[in-house]
This record gives sequence, C-alpha cells and structure tokens, in this order.
Amino acid sequence: MTTTTTTQTLVHHETALALLGVTRTHGTGDASVTALRDVTLELPTGSWTAIMGPSGSGKSTLLQIAAGLDHVDSGRVVLGGTDITDATDHERTLLRRNRIGFVFQAFNLIASLTAEQNVALPLELAGRHPSRQMIRDALSRVGLGDRVGHRPRELSGGQQQRVAIARAMITAPEVLFADEPTGALDSTAARVVLAMMREMTDAGQTILMVTHDPAAAAAADSTVFLRDGQLVDALTGADAATIANRLVSLETGR
Repeated sequence: MTTTTTTQTLVHHETALALLGVTRTHGTGDASVTALRDVTLELPTGSWTAIMGPSGSGKSTLLQIAAGLDHVDSGRVVLGGTDITDATDHERTLLRRNRIGFVFQAFNLIASLTAEQNVALPLELAGRHPSRQMIRDALSRVGLGDRVGHRPRELSGGQQQRVAIARAMITAPEVLFADEPTGALDSTAARVVLAMMREMTDAGQTILMVTHDPAAAAAADSTVFLRDGQLVDALTGADAATIANRLVSLETGR
C-alpha cells in the first residue's frame, strides 16, 4: 500500500475515505453483473454517511470494497491518504485489524466469551495486550460497565450491539463500517445505538453505514442512494419521511 502524489491530488487531506471511479463486476460473459459502475464517493473526516438503495443496487459491494474486503475491476480506493486498491491479502488483514472497524446486524460476538473478552479480541489478534482497565473503560463508554462478565446470551440485543460497537472502537479505527447495525434491534434499542453513533461522529469518528431504515439514515449527516450500481442521488440533513419517499421513488423507478 502506498501513498502517491497522484492520490494526494485527487483526495482532500481531510477526506477519511474515497472511492474514485470504482467499477466492480461479478461473474463473466452473459452471466456477469456489474455491481458498481464508475462510483466516486468521498467521506470527510468526522462524518456519518448512510448508503441506501433497492435490493441489488450495490450497497453491500460498495461497503465491502471500501473496507478492503473485495477488489475493484477499475478505479481507486484511498483510506486516509493511503491507496489500498492494490494491497496484498496480508496488507488488507493488517488494515482491518489496525485502521478500520466493523459493526454488523448479527453482532458477531463469540458466544463462549464474556463482553470483556469479546471487546479485547481484536487487539489480541493484532498482537497487542490491552489492560483490563482499558477494556472496561471501553464498555463503560457504551453504558455496559456493569456487564463486563456477561456472555452474549445474558445480554439483550441492544446490549450485544453496544458490545460490538465497543469491540469495533477499541482499536481507534479511522473509519467505522456499519452493515445494518439496527436491523436486529427493536425501536428503543435502535434509538440508543443511533444516539451512540451520533456521539461518536460528533467526537470525530468517520462512519459509513448501509441501512434499509429511513429513520437510521436520518440520524446520519448525509444519505447517498444507489440504483443499478450507480450513485443517483444524495441528501444532506433530510428527515426520515424525505428519505423514505426518495427510496420509494428509486424502487418504483419514478
């Protein structure tokens, strides 16, 4: 992974993440499907961007490419000034351990580990040895300082998601990637998680979130819309009703 003069001229120094003319096609021949087509998207540092679109619009592919989980056919991906487009598998593994964080709809906690052990896991995989106090502080920041010894089955869905957020944030990631982070939560738990993500953004964290929920998207700073692998619209500071109406128009083709 290298930082080049060309990259620096294309991406503003306050851009946390940039996709530049990214195209990704799955399959070959008549069975090929273009998941993304010439997509350019820049995330300012300390911003929260939601991605929405109809099923099959390319949302998941965009998230995977931005996070270094998938490769592009053409275009560039730049994280904090570092061009990661041609990174090796080993470099991508280090990237995921040290520079980015993930929060998923399914929480992905290890059932046999306590909340404390789940949060410590990414640092331990990276060869670091966090102190117990560091881990407990992370759980306290998400309101679970009294749940450090609880296993996932002993926690509510909202509490499990907050453990997942603490686990993602313990490495101080440059960008937090969230894939339907409220999709498995009831409305009350979802509001708590979204409020927490807002606090993180206000403190300088950059977040890229895929969601189908207009209320979740309304909590973000901006919402970008995909259709057929292309960015077709963007809204800033829109409410849930406005976002929902725009999504419906994309799904119906109006």
